[in-house]
Amino acid sequence: MRDQETAPDHTSRRLSTRETAELLGVKPETVYAYVSRGQLSSRRDPGGRGSTFDATEVEALARRNKRESGVSSASGGELSVRTRLTLIDKDRYYFRGVDATELAVRHSYEEVAEWLWTGTLRPGATFTAPKASVAAARRSVNALPEHSDPVDRLRVAAIAAAAVDPLRFDLSEGTVLGTARTLIPTLVAALPPRAPGHRDDGPLARRLWARLTIRIADEASLHALDTALGLLVDHDLAASTLAVRVAASARAHPYAAVSAGLGVLEGPLHGAAGGLAHRMLLDVLDEGDAAPVVADELRAGRRVPGLGHRLYPGEDPRARALFALLDELPHAAPALAAARDVVTTTARHAPLHANVDLALAVFTVACGMGASAAETIFAVARTAGWIAHALEEYGEHPLRMRPSGTYVGERPPQPLPE
Repeated sequence: MRDQETAPDHTSRRLSTRETAELLGVKPETVYAYVSRGQLSSRRDPGGRGSTFDATEVEALARRNKRESGVSSASGGELSVRTRLTLIDKDRYYFRGVDATELAVRHSYEEVAEWLWTGTLRPGATFTAPKASVAAARRSVNALPEHSDPVDRLRVAAIAAAAVDPLRFDLSEGTVLGTARTLIPTLVAALPPRAPGHRDDGPLARRLWARLTIRIADEASLHALDTALGLLVDHDLAASTLAVRVAASARAHPYAAVSAGLGVLEGPLHGAAGGLAHRMLLDVLDEGDAAPVVADELRAGRRVPGLGHRLYPGEDPRARALFALLDELPHAAPALAAARDVVTTTARHAPLHANVDLALAVFTVACGMGASAAETIFAVARTAGWIAHALEEYGEHPLRMRPSGTYVGERPPQPLPE
């Protein structure tokens, strides 16, 4: 490592800390982190107003950072983005190096979220929504048509909460973390309650339960819901997460970044898959046999929902963890049997394993929830992961998520249309 303070060099232009930070696209404190790691050398300003930096050295570091941290093309032509959050490896996945399924089973959703955001476990962490945010979000959500789906309601709630937050444009880490801890409970509180006598305090899973079913919560079912939230916090660069990082790269505030993720989540190949699996299980329970239901799905040219995952050659570890908890719920037995019938029936032709959408469907069917409940659980859970990715992106060069288009149209010049 080179010395942090170097002898004067009158042949190169010197930059102030502010100029260096702007050129590198980072915060001023990050500039000094580069110095402490030996990536930059600094010299005290003769005027005593701070440090100065060699312009040539700063420009070289900027070029190197752009190569190392920018969006690159991985094998197969897919985009690759550096992240320290989630690693998916064969049939397991990890949050900051810790087994994610073990973390979700042993800790609350709030604690898992804190770990993902900060790398520090905060036992007993709770999230509290400001009254002004909840009031604004509820007014906006209540103005929607009755048939609005949960993601519509969550997106409107996020926008309304942003409108009453004067600090939303402050992208410093502390402020963004504060936003995360208030936005998630605001989203839950904005959803219309279904259970009588609900309360908007206590663990987030309990608050969410009252928005999903009229049934009284038992502790085992609440633990299953809490674990499901923790399992779904993040899953690397899924489509919605990539949308969030693009928004954050343009320095959209966290509410806008979350709204971008919610927009992508509505696709049938992403967050809505749990609802499709829910309806399929109800059909299997009505028929008493998975074979005709699976046949109808295939005859219609659809994939059987809840089966297979492009990232896991074997069983989805999230499904495995959730099924283990569902096995302990007596009222989940019929839905579990229906799900296993689907897997067995399909395995005659394609050896596909159950994924987390099928496990979520078993949970929502067993607990008397509607078909949209799985999507709601997914969206609330993933909000924490989206904010973690936004935080990570705020520390990168702005607007780096800007791929170049490959033009395949008519070559210019073309005559003006008449």
